[in-house]
Amino acid sequence: MKNILRTFALLFILINNSCKAQQMVQTTNDVYQLKTNEQQFINKPLKNLLKEIKPEIKTGYASNDNPFFFRFKFITHDQQKKKKKEGSWEDQVSLYVYVKDPIDWKWEKRPKEIGLSWTKEDAEKYGNLTVIRIKVISPPKD
Repeated sequence: MKNILRTFALLFILINNSCKAQQMVQTTNDVYQLKTNEQQFINKPLKNLLKEIKPEIKTGYASNDNPFFFRFKFITHDQQKKKKKEGSWEDQVSLYVYVKDPIDWKWEKRPKEIGLSWTKEDAEKYGNLTVIRIKVISPPKD
């Protein structure tokens, strides 16, 4: 009887884990899926889009000029500045997310040690902004 209960418990755990939704962007190669499925995110909060991205967003930049947008990258600012880019070519892709309202992004208020780094606090602070457009730009191959 104990073996039957253990078997059912194990099966339940396995089935439960496999039923969880997988994130749309598993690697930086998948970032283009966001543009393909753009309609799924239009007029929805930015946090919905960010939940679909598994690779860590390392840098973020916000533009308060109209149109308002964020630029997300999967490499650090130091890696971007180096002439010979570190990391793979795919990691150098830029994700542009345009939002409806102005972004309260003040460079002078950001701690210098954070700079362009995208933090969990940034994701929480800007997560309710409404997405209006998505663009993905990859660097030219050398």
